[in-house]
Amino acid sequence: MKSAIVILNWNGRHFLERFLPSVTSCCPSDAEVIIADNGSTDDSIAFLKEHYPSLRLILLDRNYGFAEGYNRAFAQIDAEYYILLNDDVEVAPGWVDTVIAQMEQDPLVAIAQPKLLMFDQKNTFEYAGAAGGFIDKYGYPFCRGRLFNTLEQDNGQYNDAREIFWASGAAMFVKSSVWKEMGGLDGDFFAHMEEIDFCWRCKNKGYKVVYCPDATVYHVGGGTLPKSSPFKTQLNFRNNLAMLYKNLPARRLRRVLAFRMVLDWVAAFSFLLKGNAGEFKAVFKAHKEYRKWKSSLRQKRAAIKPHEVSCVYDGLLLLDYHLHKRKHFSQLPE
Repeated sequence: MKSAIVILNWNGRHFLERFLPSVTSCCPSDAEVIIADNGSTDDSIAFLKEHYPSLRLILLDRNYGFAEGYNRAFAQIDAEYYILLNDDVEVAPGWVDTVIAQMEQDPLVAIAQPKLLMFDQKNTFEYAGAAGGFIDKYGYPFCRGRLFNTLEQDNGQYNDAREIFWASGAAMFVKSSVWKEMGGLDGDFFAHMEEIDFCWRCKNKGYKVVYCPDATVYHVGGGTLPKSSPFKTQLNFRNNLAMLYKNLPARRLRRVLAFRMVLDWVAAFSFLLKGNAGEFKAVFKAHKEYRKWKSSLRQKRAAIKPHEVSCVYDGLLLLDYHLHKRKHFSQLPE
């Protein structure tokens, strides 16, 4: 099998009913659509067995999160390319072949993503990936087409195929050989930042991540955890620190982490001043869990052997965005 399109489902029956038809109808002949279920408690499985009896189901015994859920699913799948696809994504004909054709132009390309637009506003870039992901030198991720919560309209300004720092887990293509070499996603992350960490680890091994503008998918976003969820805040802050510790070059590690700690607590007290006590506590819990992880993170860092990689923005996005009022990717200094 050339490629496996794997949708990780957790209580997403309503999304499967709405979006699975586009995925199955746009599946190439040399690909297979597979549903990996993360221990759903809704009627997802009954729905799939009734309406999609020919689809392969991988039933996990509980909710392992995004990272370990995909690890356990792909351990049971044999394909040349793994395609991670959220259950709230609409696809179009040719989206698989177009991305894989671009990947095969360069043997060092291990990961790719298509253009991600909003499902409800199809001329606007979607938060989780847009036109390819980047990161600043202090670990803040952003995208071409999305800086923090500012989303750009798609006017063709990012229609160039190019190398990026990270690809969105909402629609991410990975060579299975590289997935296995890297050990998949970091299961300890549970969810959020795991795809950025994976891309960074791959770049530390000399692989490339690319953006393919000739394929477009439409993403709803926020289907599992809403943007205002304290648990989501906890995961993002904790996993960002862990990702930095694992992947930063030695010469920048202490300085960047110290600065990020300060910025994290500035963000925490900002939550508190706005009356968001839950978000404040989430940052506290994130830092507490990060400290507990330190011994295991040291072992992971030793295995990665970090060094300088491409597509890191040499600036602080917070200053550019809030002080210099640079709201679009094209406004950032080269």
